[in-house]
Amino acid sequence: MELKAILEKFAASGWDLISAPAQRWLDGQCDRAALTAAIAQADAECGSCGCDFDPLYKRALELLA
Repeated sequence: MELKAILEKFAASGWDLISAPAQRWLDGQCDRAALTAAIAQADAECGSCGCDFDPLYKRALELLA
């Protein structure tokens, strides 16, 4: 599943803003709204820096919508 693969990358990122909610989602302990909010914040803070995660934020938000 594409969303799961993206969230696994977020969980392994080491950036608490997205790693913690992504891991909680993978563990079945995070709701969609909390995960979406965390990813949207990460996209706002870092979504255009040029790193590999930039397109993943946007894709994850599309998949969660």
